[in-house]
Amino acid sequence: MCGRLSQYRSIHDFVAALSIQNALINYAGDQPFGLYDATPSTQLALFHMEGQFLRADMVRWGWRPHWATDRAPLINAWVDRVARNPFFSAIWPHRAIIAIDNWFEWVDEGGPKKQPYLIRRKDRAPILCAAIGQYPNAEHEPDENDGFVLITADSTGGMVDIHDRQPVTLNAELAREWLNPATPKERAEQIMLLQWEPIEAFEWFKVDRPVGNVQNQGAHLITPTG
Repeated sequence: MCGRLSQYRSIHDFVAALSIQNALINYAGDQPFGLYDATPSTQLALFHMEGQFLRADMVRWGWRPHWATDRAPLINAWVDRVARNPFFSAIWPHRAIIAIDNWFEWVDEGGPKKQPYLIRRKDRAPILCAAIGQYPNAEHEPDENDGFVLITADSTGGMVDIHDRQPVTLNAELAREWLNPATPKERAEQIMLLQWEPIEAFEWFKVDRPVGNVQNQGAHLITPTG
């Protein structure tokens, strides 16, 4: 997974995709986010459970433990290593969902620059991605060390021959189970290892090369070019 994604709908669109009836504790705002080309370190809307309530906070994409000051924050964690990797041990119990509209990959097609592709669900529904992180809750005020990482998996030889990793994406039922604090860690590991959505749920197409410019936001970035 390359490290660029879109989160342009509003929090309420993403809540509807999760189909959680519990009351929402909303620290993410009500307006559409309008992030068509979100980069690592961007504050993104992240879902987690606080008791019986669903909570949404704006949390930085990227995290490192307090002792790893000599390392850059990571944005992704490989699904087959994350549960037992000491780097992530502090946040492995803190499961979350990052709901996105699409993500981007770059492909070397022989030209002077790589060609960006957009990947989204065929049904255009939000993509519910498994994540873990350090984030605000009733016992933890927002902190400069807060952040999250996306969990990524082998895309079975490369999603549309674009990249060999993809986010671990879950249907709404499994996303709710992943978020539920009562779900045992062993079951959470099984979900992320074995039950993510198949490549067939997605479609992809070329988009204009301005994708990747953090100053360049707008719906034109997700328009097919052919």
